[in-house]
Amino acid sequence: MAEKITGAEAMMRALEKEGVNTLFGYPGGAIMPTYDALYDHKKTLNHILVRHEQGAVHAAQGYARVSGKVGCAIVTSGPGATNTVTGIADAMADSTPVVVICGQVGVSMLGTDAFQEVDVVGITSPASKWSYQIRRASDVAWAVSRAFYIARSGRPGPVVLDFTKNAQTELIDYKPAKINFIRSYDPTPALNKDSIKTAAKLINNSVKPFALLGQGVELGNANQEVKALLEKAQIPFASTLLGLSDIPSDHPLNMGMLGMHGNLGPNVMTNQCDLLIAIGMRFDDRVTGNLDTYAKQAKIIHFDIDPSEFNKNVKIDVAILGDCKESIPAVTELVDATKHDSWIAGFKPYAEKEYNKVIDKATHPENGPLLMGEVVQKISEATNNEAILVTDVGQNQMFACRYFKYSKPRSVVTSGGIGTMGFGLPAAIGATFGAPDRTVCVFCGDGGLQMTLQEFGTIMEQHAPVKIILLNNNFLGNVRQWQSMFFRRRYSFTPMLNPDYAMIAKAYNIATRTVIEREELNDAITEMLNTDGPFLLQCAIMEEDNVLPMTPPGANVDEMLLEI
Repeated sequence: MAEKITGAEAMMRALEKEGVNTLFGYPGGAIMPTYDALYDHKKTLNHILVRHEQGAVHAAQGYARVSGKVGCAIVTSGPGATNTVTGIADAMADSTPVVVICGQVGVSMLGTDAFQEVDVVGITSPASKWSYQIRRASDVAWAVSRAFYIARSGRPGPVVLDFTKNAQTELIDYKPAKINFIRSYDPTPALNKDSIKTAAKLINNSVKPFALLGQGVELGNANQEVKALLEKAQIPFASTLLGLSDIPSDHPLNMGMLGMHGNLGPNVMTNQCDLLIAIGMRFDDRVTGNLDTYAKQAKIIHFDIDPSEFNKNVKIDVAILGDCKESIPAVTELVDATKHDSWIAGFKPYAEKEYNKVIDKATHPENGPLLMGEVVQKISEATNNEAILVTDVGQNQMFACRYFKYSKPRSVVTSGGIGTMGFGLPAAIGATFGAPDRTVCVFCGDGGLQMTLQEFGTIMEQHAPVKIILLNNNFLGNVRQWQSMFFRRRYSFTPMLNPDYAMIAKAYNIATRTVIEREELNDAITEMLNTDGPFLLQCAIMEEDNVLPMTPPGANVDEMLLEI
C-alpha cells in the first residue's frame, strides 16, 4: 500500500523529482501548509526568502538564465500572487523557464471573494505558457511534472500553478509522475529536409551573408553548433541584446550588437547584405527599426523553434522550424567551406568610425565627470571578461551591454522584451545561486535600483556575493535622453532626489564605496572584486551622459545617430 502524505508534501517530493534544489519565495496564509512541508526538506530544497514576490520571480529568472535549469518561485495567494505578474510577463517575453507556485483559497471558497482570493489563472494565462489550478492533492504530481515539461521544452517560458489550500492539506496515496508527452503540444517538431537544402543552397550562393544571433542559440545549447556553421562558411554575425554571449566577444566574425543602441556596422550592413540568417531571434522592433525598409535587398532564412515567429514581423524566404541544436548541424553539413574576406572587411570602416566618434569618447574621456561607458569597460576588463553581466533597465542597461565583453556562454541576464525596471538586483541574486562559481556584476541606475531596493535584505541574509554597480546620474536617464532629443529638453519628472545609497548599504551590512573622481575608479573596482561577499560601488556619473549610437524611433535601421 502506498504511503499517505499531504498534497503539500507531494509538492515537495515532486519538485525534488524535477531536480529542483533552489526556491525563491515568500510565505503567507494560503501557502502555509506547503511551507510547513518545506520545513522538513531544508537539506534538499534551499529556500531563499526574498523581500517581495516580484523579486522571487526575477531571482528565479536570473537563476534559470545562468544555470540552464528551470527557476522556481513560491508565494501566497492574493497580493502575493499578483505581485508575481510582472516577473511572469517578463519571463514570457524573454523565453525564460520558470515555474511559479501560488497559494490559493480552498475550493469551497472559490468565487466567494474570500480573503486574499484572486483569479490567478485568469490573470496569468495571457502571460504564461500554461496556468493551472490544482484543486485536488491527487493532481499534484501530474501537474508539477507537466509544468516543468512545458516550462523547459520547446520555446521555454513561465508556468503558473495555483495551489488551493485544500489540495495542500488532503491526504493521498502518493505516486510520482513523469510527463514527457502532451498530445496537443509539439515542442520539438521534425526538421523539413527540403528547407534545410534550400537554406544551404542560399548560403552557398551568397556573396554577402550576415547572421543575426538571438537568445535561442543559448536556450538551445547550440553555441558550438552555430559557431561551426559561421566559421565554415565565414559568415560575419551580430547579436541581439539577449544573445550577446552566444559566441565570445573577441571572435573575429563577431561584429557586435544589433538594434537601436547597437553597433553601427551591423545595422548598416543589415541593409547591404544579400542573405540574412536569423537564428533564435524574433525580429523585435528595437532590432529592425522601420520595417518598410528593413533588409529588403536580402533573402532571409529564419531558424526558430516557435512557428509563430515566422513572418510575424519580417517576411522571410526560408523557415527552418526546429531545435537549432539539430537544425544548424544539418545545414552546416551541406554548406561549402568558403571565404568572404572582402565582405567582412567592409564592416571595418564603420567600426572605426564608431570608435572614433563614440566609443573612444565614452571609454577614454580626458576630463570631466565619470561616464557610464568607462566604468563598464574597466569592470569588464578587471574580471578578464569572464563575469556574468546582469543589468537593470535604462541607460545603465544599454551602456553595460555595449561595453561589457563576454568569453563564456550564459553571461548576459537582462530584461529585453518588456524592459522591467527593478529587474536587475533580484535577478543578480538568483544568478549567484545559479552560477555560484562565477562573479556576478549587476549594473543599475538610481531609478531602477529603488524599485527593488528591499532585496538588499535578501543579499544581507544570504551574504549573496552580488557586485552592485550603481551608475548614479540623479536622473531617469533613458527617459531624460529621449526628452532631450525629442521633447525640447523639457525634463518632465525625470530629475531624481536620491537617498544616501551608501548609508542604506551599510544598514544592510553591504560593503560600499562611492567614486566621484576618475583617479579613484581602478582602486575601487579592485576593492569591490576582492571583497568577499556583496559590494555596492556607487559611481557619480555625468548627468547628461547619452547612449550612442542611436537609431531614432521609426527610423531606418541604418540611420544611426553618432552624436546629438
